Amino acid sequence: MFSKILIANRGEIALRIIRACQELGIRTVAVYSQADKSSLHVRFADEAICIGQAASSNSYLNIPAIISAAEITDVEAIHPGYGFLAENPHFAEICESCQIAFIGPTPENIRLMGDKMTARTTMQKAGLPIIPGSTSIVKSKEEAIKIAKKIGYPVIIKAAAGGGGKGMRICHNDIRLVSSLMTAQAEAEANFGNPNVYIEKYIEKPRHIEVQILADKHGHILQLGERDCSIQRRHQKLLEESPSPIIDAKTRKKLGEMAIRGAKSAGYTSAGTIEFLFDQENNNFYFMEMNTRIQVEHPVTEVVTGIDLIKEQIRSSAGERLRLQQEDIHIKGAAIECRINAEDFQNNFMPSPGKIETLNLPGGPGVRVDTHIYAGYEISPHYDSLVAKIISFGANRQEAIRIMHRALRELVIAPIKTTADFHLQLMENPLFLKSDISTHFVQELLKEEPKGEE
Repeated sequence: MFSKILIANRGEIALRIIRACQELGIRTVAVYSQADKSSLHVRFADEAICIGQAASSNSYLNIPAIISAAEITDVEAIHPGYGFLAENPHFAEICESCQIAFIGPTPENIRLMGDKMTARTTMQKAGLPIIPGSTSIVKSKEEAIKIAKKIGYPVIIKAAAGGGGKGMRICHNDIRLVSSLMTAQAEAEANFGNPNVYIEKYIEKPRHIEVQILADKHGHILQLGERDCSIQRRHQKLLEESPSPIIDAKTRKKLGEMAIRGAKSAGYTSAGTIEFLFDQENNNFYFMEMNTRIQVEHPVTEVVTGIDLIKEQIRSSAGERLRLQQEDIHIKGAAIECRINAEDFQNNFMPSPGKIETLNLPGGPGVRVDTHIYAGYEISPHYDSLVAKIISFGANRQEAIRIMHRALRELVIAPIKTTADFHLQLMENPLFLKSDISTHFVQELLKEEPKGEE
């Protein structure tokens, strides 16, 4: 086991990793930007080093500064959390070359799954169903039209190296397809340094279902059930729950087996997530992508399985074998996570940075709060707007919803505008209560145009 780990991240995930390390008896090193000098991850780590100015490019994405901090503090491993450098194969390679363990999958895993076109091909060879679409990168309008004619409109253009809705366009006819192709390529180049795009059949009202996996370095892989992430806005998740209310035991087993098969085909190690789109109309699951990191929504899986994913991820990277067998994994009850962002949802989700003057976090039975904020904390405009994750868990989905409703009413973050009121409305929405939703549910609720479609 490692004796000292550097956390190359900030906010709630940095604090989450520090807590896991403390319980494992591992010393921690926090890195921070000048804007984060008063953050809790800095306060609670055993050591802390400033690595640059507020901008991410000068701090949390500054590989030389992070490696220097790791060498100065003589750590054995680096945990990247999520975001920033977590899915950067070059960073993982640099860690290896400096003889510092990267707490995550191998650089080859990250590179293989990071290119969505390659990931599609890999998973298809492993027998996972994929959404009909192009079998290679699409470069010309003639090629794009030919593919669209074959699979039928609507189609969606996606960035091969992308995520978060960038480089993505929905097209219902040839004219829109031709005009969107160059736009998507330019957007992909600007955001990911890679202009490559591909085309898939656009599924009108799907569910977003993902399966959590854990893999050690000895070929042992576990699946820990699914999460339903269908409540999202513009391809950004807002709420997640486990188990999915639309998945029965037989389907859960099948999905889990597909996820394990896919992970094995990639030679995967560490924690990861296999993501599927579920075509509700035709009752079909399709592989969408793989996330080669710990997910923001990992707490809902922890709550229903009783397994600490961060600790298992650390143990796996230290070379330890997974101590559980698949038959030891049981889903108990139901959990919901609401992402609380510093955004004014009544004003088109505009960011709401500033100083927190009054704070009351919910508690009581069935409530977990993962956050890094405190009264007097200054929410920076430089980073992601996530300020807290409220997780409720109960004997069933109905109880988890009631507990979440109560928890959201207890939450006070003033005078900052947050998405808590939006989530409160969700907990009272008849369609959400029946789980009659899709990935377009929020868009339809807010009467917004889908991102990437004009």
